[in-house]
Amino acid sequence: MTPLDADWLAAHPLPEPPEDTDKNSRGRVLVAGGSEIVPGALRLTGEAALRAGAGKLQLATVERVAPHLGVLVPEAAIFGLPANDAGELGDAAGERLCGYLDRCDTLVLGPGTGAEAPGTAILAPVVAEPRGALSLVLDAAMIHAAADLATAIHAHQGRIVLTPHPGEMAGLMGCEDMRIAQDPAGIAQEAARRFNATVVLKGPETWIACPGEGLLRYPGGGPGLATGGSGDVLAGIIGGLMSRGAEPRAAAAWGVWLHGEAGKRLAARIGPLGFLARELPGEIPGLLAHP
Repeated sequence: MTPLDADWLAAHPLPEPPEDTDKNSRGRVLVAGGSEIVPGALRLTGEAALRAGAGKLQLATVERVAPHLGVLVPEAAIFGLPANDAGELGDAAGERLCGYLDRCDTLVLGPGTGAEAPGTAILAPVVAEPRGALSLVLDAAMIHAAADLATAIHAHQGRIVLTPHPGEMAGLMGCEDMRIAQDPAGIAQEAARRFNATVVLKGPETWIACPGEGLLRYPGGGPGLATGGSGDVLAGIIGGLMSRGAEPRAAAAWGVWLHGEAGKRLAARIGPLGFLARELPGEIPGLLAHP
């Protein structure tokens, strides 16, 4: 186990864009998810991706709230996706989403999706066939769906990052919650091997596992990060870094560190509890400039 600290970050720097870069070469992120219940979730993920350095942002959410999201995030292109009767993404959303994948470098799929989203129907067409260098971050309901799609995910040759909290990890691995609590490091490594993916097991301390690589541990950014929308921000940071060209493990590690350190900065300035998830992205550029 290796601590995720300043020494590790210095040894694994992020790729920097050249001075003559444009928004497309800086990285194109597509964030898909949300629902009528949490229509603003993608705002958090999308802003985090841009703050992490992505050059171009696209958001895809349920059709009835898509125009409102476009007003909230004027930097993004907006796509509407079919919804079901519960106001979540519908069965046909995955097939529709596949039509947009050639326009992005990284897809972040799942933020803001709930238990009534048909995760397997959405995720299956997206991961059915690897697409060149496309990388993916799977979050929320898509993590539960991934449990049934291990073979397809494995075929993406390590370009997928999974971001479960302990409850989602139990569903992903089909095990009891107690096992996660007793051996988080071991279960993270087992999941990474099963899915051939980078796994970020979130909690008071966070474990980052990747097949063939050493396990990383981040001690945590404090209890203030245990707030609604915080995980949506983390998914966006990781997606933004991957779109810039960072390898999945490095993007996951830097994302966890940036997210945690942003929490520490806000705790010091505002208080240990009570800062908002939407305040986290604004801390990222400064942390990137002076890690």
